[in-house]
Amino acid sequence: MGKVIYGRGYVYTIQYHIVWCTKYRHKILLGKVEKTLKEIIKQIAEDNQFTIEEIETDLDHIHLLIDCSPQHYIPNIIKALKGVSARLLFKAHPEIKKQLWGGHLWNPSYFVATVSENTQEQIREYIRGQKTK
Repeated sequence: MGKVIYGRGYVYTIQYHIVWCTKYRHKILLGKVEKTLKEIIKQIAEDNQFTIEEIETDLDHIHLLIDCSPQHYIPNIIKALKGVSARLLFKAHPEIKKQLWGGHLWNPSYFVATVSENTQEQIREYIRGQKTK
């Protein structure tokens, strides 16, 4: 189970499993691009005060397990993760823009699911196993 946080008048543990894909499922998340993306995602989480518990990519998508507070609004988290990561990744690796039609890094859709203490370990293992399929 995620870390239980005690505040003044409230107690919570909130975790989400988040997945999104590259535009047109282009297989660009490997090597230095993958390493840079993971660093960027971790920095975005720190800047926005939520925690990345697990992170893994496959060639064309990324999986995250995050911990956040009730004050976090999931569409804002997704917007920050996708928008900022695209801008910074293009800046760090301009060569990937040539591989993408129209210069968009991410598909506009995403998957999000809440995580319970009953499913947390399964989701962790699933995310860790992305490269071994």
